[in-house]
Amino acid sequence: MAEPAPQRAYRAACPGCGAPVEFRSAQSTHAVCAYCQSTVARMGETLSRVGKMAELFDDHSPLQLQASGTWRGKGFTLVGRLQYRYAEGSWTEWHAVLEDGSSAFLSEDNGAYVFSTAVEIGRELPEAERFRVGSTTAIQGKSYSVASNNQVALLSAQGELPRLPVQGQWFAMVELRSQDAGNAGHAAAEVLSIDYGCKPATASSGRSVLLDELKLTGLRDESVKNENARQFSCPNCGAQLTPLLASSKTMSCNACHSVIDLSQGIGAELKHALQDEPVMPLIPLGSQGAMQGVLWQVVGFQHRMGSEPNDPDEQFGWEEYLLYNARRGFIFLVDSTEGWSVVQPCTGAPTLSADQQSASYRGNRYQLKESYNAETSYVAGEFYWQVSRGQKTWNRDFVNGKNLLSMEQSAQEITWSSGSQIDSDLIARTFKLEEKKDLLKRSDVGPFSAAKSISVGAMIVLVLLLLLVLILLGRCSSCDPATQNCTSGAGTRTSGGSYGGYSSGGGHK
Repeated sequence: MAEPAPQRAYRAACPGCGAPVEFRSAQSTHAVCAYCQSTVARMGETLSRVGKMAELFDDHSPLQLQASGTWRGKGFTLVGRLQYRYAEGSWTEWHAVLEDGSSAFLSEDNGAYVFSTAVEIGRELPEAERFRVGSTTAIQGKSYSVASNNQVALLSAQGELPRLPVQGQWFAMVELRSQDAGNAGHAAAEVLSIDYGCKPATASSGRSVLLDELKLTGLRDESVKNENARQFSCPNCGAQLTPLLASSKTMSCNACHSVIDLSQGIGAELKHALQDEPVMPLIPLGSQGAMQGVLWQVVGFQHRMGSEPNDPDEQFGWEEYLLYNARRGFIFLVDSTEGWSVVQPCTGAPTLSADQQSASYRGNRYQLKESYNAETSYVAGEFYWQVSRGQKTWNRDFVNGKNLLSMEQSAQEITWSSGSQIDSDLIARTFKLEEKKDLLKRSDVGPFSAAKSISVGAMIVLVLLLLLVLILLGRCSSCDPATQNCTSGAGTRTSGGSYGGYSSGGGHK
């Protein structure tokens, strides 16, 4: 069915090139000319040219201007786009005009999507510095966890917008997340964003959505535009490279294994870092397979190391594959000694207990399994955030049977992820790796244990102590020379148990 024409619209010639610029919503104050990229400000019936926007750095999303859908029974059309940058990458917000003329935003959220609308707080919001990452706060009587507090800047804009921050000018953006009120599918968690790019600060409230739920039409067919134009030479060895996703901020060179920073766009000076000891992923980059009823493509890979806070010499490792689907966004496939698991970032904020030994999420309680420092030791492929060797986070893993809940914390952000274990045979079938079936198997495939894993050093000590006890028992055996009848002291026997359940880590993301 054809999209109904707007009841009222304003159209005028661009003061930069003369092309027609149309305002579909009375709330819109700015637009970006589709022909010359001039920023146009609307003052009543007059258009004035403010400046010229930078070229858009196209992302992975299938969204585009004039795509339309339905949200809570109301039709909407995407008429504008804002792209922001921060220290570790960028994200995009799409301006949606609903059929009643009101505005909303469809935003990227850790590889997924959030649909949000403006909210009136009713009082002046605290300064950004008051929101400490990891703390809790209450706004309008509702409890939130402070998930991030970043300095951001407008990178580029397109189409029709309700307002426009000054390009390149940094300002604070704080993100708060509420708890899920019950089981999955009931009272979904809320994301409350506070934008300090204007005075006074504004707030918007959103909830996680799937693109299919919005019944979108007019999406672009491919997530890559002008792929040939994005080829470039590796700044270290000169090999020709082509990013698969236009949004990638980091990729590695297949020839010399350098990690290349793409965050400034191709054409700028590309930073790179050599990786001397390449790690070969068991699942090749570019592999595709259907899992959970969705076709996923492996686009990124990283090897990470964990260490005990009180004993940094005791380390363990695991691997993470970044999987992409145009309509679902991103998920992670994690390979650890305790088995394979599929996880994805949470929209809501799980609730930590007072002693922080457990966490509740969507009506389920998870027990703390491990707390550790994590560091990225090797990367390959592409990522939707900027990844580099040496990146460090503070992690905590919580478990409930075969389900897991993980927290990663940096100075500016906390990310929660949830998921569950899957069988290695499914991995082999999904990515057509039957010949690697034995390599994909893991010794520990039972439910996650909330007991703290034994470190390698502790394991060695236990083995040495056991040997010492056996030696001492042998020396203390009673022997009757007359009868030549020897019995070991106290009739002891060795345990029939094994250390097969030992794990030096596992289940991390």
